[in-house]
Amino acid sequence: MTYWALNLVFLAVVLAVVVVAFVVVRRRPTDARRGVMAAFGVTLGVLLVLTAVFDNVMIAIGLVGYDEARISGAFVGIAPLEDFAYALAAVFLLPSLWLLLDRPRAALTGDRE
Repeated sequence: MTYWALNLVFLAVVLAVVVVAFVVVRRRPTDARRGVMAAFGVTLGVLLVLTAVFDNVMIAIGLVGYDEARISGAFVGIAPLEDFAYALAAVFLLPSLWLLLDRPRAALTGDRE
């Protein structure tokens, strides 16, 4: 099994959760949707840069190695492109779960407005 095949299993689950979260977010006011999209964008940029730096360092010093027969051959520095799927999944899965599990404050505290 290649690393991409393994990644596809996890990314398919992430995609399903993201789709459900976006359906929920579409019901919210426009300003809330803009905030969510901005958060996704900033988080994605920061995490991909950090992943590129730290993965390259870990590979360079020998902490992590990859079977050449199982990678695509596309690299960012010396890190295989497949390695970025985990960062991508985290960026989309965690905020999506947060949106889905978010409950209005009144429901949590018992306050009625």
